[in-house]
Amino acid sequence: MTAPRKRSNSLKLSSMLAGAASLTLAGCDDPSPQASWDPNRGEQVQAFSYKSLAECQAANEVSDEQCATSWATAQKDDAEKGPRYDARATCEEVYGPGNCVPRGQDGQSFFGPLLAGFVIGQMLDSGGSYRGTGMYRRDDRYGGGYYSTWGGQLGRDYGTGKTVINKTSIDPPDVIRNAPPKVQTRTSVVSRGGFGGGRSYASSSGGYKGGFGG
Repeated sequence: MTAPRKRSNSLKLSSMLAGAASLTLAGCDDPSPQASWDPNRGEQVQAFSYKSLAECQAANEVSDEQCATSWATAQKDDAEKGPRYDARATCEEVYGPGNCVPRGQDGQSFFGPLLAGFVIGQMLDSGGSYRGTGMYRRDDRYGGGYYSTWGGQLGRDYGTGKTVINKTSIDPPDVIRNAPPKVQTRTSVVSRGGFGGGRSYASSSGGYKGGFGG
């Protein structure tokens, strides 16, 4: 049963999704299914975003149990699949000065953005259940906004006024979920339009212009 909803203090969006970036994973000559995956295309689902577990529980938009489960998933996704860069300066070109920290995994050192909170998406085709993942704030020359661990941007539906995100930005296909994350260099960031996803993306057209406002 869905918990009763009330007005929350969660992060608010200032504008809607204006379009989808043509993002491709890895190189253009990559024949794998990953090469055509786009985290900003597909079915849109209602989303809730929070800066902390306590904020989610206080908002009463989903159950406290779902808040806890989503927060735990967000931390796991952040640690295992979050955006990675070879240098702090490269990371900060996308996420802004002071927003990147040194990290490491499996003997590999890199820099990643600070986790800004988490986003929960309503999976309408699975009995109204919810899934969560990490959320990062981008603050770059390409427009900024809030993005999930898997690369999709949060936006607002003009018709309903609700916060939305693409379903695959919360629940990516297994081929994406199981792919090893790649450490991006400054060259790859510039060539891909600054996109800060957890893997290697190439942008061939403009992305979302919407995003969260203060």
